[in-house]
Amino acid sequence: MKIFFDFVVDSDIRFKPVLIIKNINQKRLSLVRNGTLNNLIFHLGLMEIPSYWKATCSPEIVIEAGFLNQEQIKWWKDLIINGMGQFFYENKIDWRKPNFFRIESSNRDGFPVEHRKAIPVKNSFKNRYLVPMREGKDSIVTLEKLKKQKKEINAFVVNPTKACKDVLKIARIKNPIIVERKIDKTLLELNKKGFLNGHTPFTAVLSFLSVFCAVLFNYKHIAFSNEKSADEGNLKYLGKIINHQYSKSSEFEKKFKDYCKKYLVPTPNFGVGINYFSFLRQYTELEIARMFSRYPKYFPFFLSCNEAYKTDSGRKKPKKKWCGKCPKCLFVYAVLYPYLDKKQLLKIFGKDLFEDKKLLPVMKSLIGEARLRPSTMLGTTARQRSHKPFECVGTKKESRMAFNLSLKKAKKLGKIPYLLKKYNEINRIKK
Repeated sequence: MKIFFDFVVDSDIRFKPVLIIKNINQKRLSLVRNGTLNNLIFHLGLMEIPSYWKATCSPEIVIEAGFLNQEQIKWWKDLIINGMGQFFYENKIDWRKPNFFRIESSNRDGFPVEHRKAIPVKNSFKNRYLVPMREGKDSIVTLEKLKKQKKEINAFVVNPTKACKDVLKIARIKNPIIVERKIDKTLLELNKKGFLNGHTPFTAVLSFLSVFCAVLFNYKHIAFSNEKSADEGNLKYLGKIINHQYSKSSEFEKKFKDYCKKYLVPTPNFGVGINYFSFLRQYTELEIARMFSRYPKYFPFFLSCNEAYKTDSGRKKPKKKWCGKCPKCLFVYAVLYPYLDKKQLLKIFGKDLFEDKKLLPVMKSLIGEARLRPSTMLGTTARQRSHKPFECVGTKKESRMAFNLSLKKAKKLGKIPYLLKKYNEINRIKK
């Protein structure tokens, strides 16, 4: 199935992103009513909007492909404001300004009845689990724990990388549900010309896509792998807590579940249609790392470094390996250090990250260490706290705990690497 969307800014700027859903069972597809299918596709288009709207921050978003009531409009505005907080912060945008942007939906009467409201799903879904996957440790843990519980499972993947395919092969997932998401190249060209760019809530994109695929392929449960740590924000900007992981947070999860039940896959008599949840919500990153350490077969293939796939809007080729320089690399190294031996860590990361002196500022940002910065207003020094990196890392408390456990282990081994020595010094000064 190939799905096209059409977004117009003006006569000179037009975007046409594409989604391709592979290997759909035509018999199953025939059981899904047109109204349900049209509504879900309409929402996939709505979720693509932030990725293109950010280039111009147009003050008006006009929806002409379907109808949104006022409650829905409020929901989508809330997602854009909260999910794009990092984008607003990094581009110094004041989203609080009156009429910063508004969403206008076409007149209800102009659409067939199936376009005006979600059609209840009559058919019940099979009691099996769809696990959104990449090549990171969290989704691997979810997959393995569900397998241990003897659940019927499958993986859902968007634009699978080689590393992801290797992970799926090791997990013995033979027929994963694959979605190909194609970004319009016009957006990349605008980025090169200096149009606005930045972070968008990608897990929200996965959420809408996973519901669509759960309906198409007949899965009752959607098990994401978002952990407790995702609820901690990074910093405060214009009075609002900015959270890089907003669409992974329990706040978004609850809002999306409510929206899904009411506007995506409603069920007669308030029954349960799609069960969307995060399997790892109760766990910290350290707990997940300890669980992951029990699956050494994945060590050579898993990859959580975001720098590995960055292309700088098409200006460079992705390296597709741990960069060993970013906060995500150091954080994953730190949470795994207490549970893996040195040989295993070196094989995964290629070097001992705790011996890299250049990573000292990164370590300090992970643990929320205060630092002195010159005050431009007072001409003196003012004590300020550096914010948590804009990465999918654990809380500052979890990072400190990871370094504490790592330090304890290093002392037992009889050799303390550079970063752990520095961490020890910081703790002594605080005491």
